Amino acid sequence: MAEGEAQETGAAGAADEAGAADTAGAELSARDLAVLELAGRSWSGPGPRDRAIRERLGISPTAFFQLLNALLDDPRALRAAPATVNRWRRTRQRHAENR
Repeated sequence: MAEGEAQETGAAGAADEAGAADTAGAELSARDLAVLELAGRSWSGPGPRDRAIRERLGISPTAFFQLLNALLDDPRALRAAPATVNRWRRTRQRHAENR
């Protein structure tokens, strides 16, 4: 019987972790989530991207990339948008290797 109880506890722990993953995005500010959303999009060039950054976030593209760079090191951002964060981390690593 104790073995079954241990399995139930393990399942409950997994459910708690899944719930934490669901609320990971809520830990980030609305601005941070918007930065991740824009960073995850594909753009036809820098012009449309820069225009969207200015219109939607009200900041310069330079400020956008500074915020994005900080988010790449934030575990909450990784939980909220893993594909975007990992893609930009790879890009950042490639640029660092080329310097």
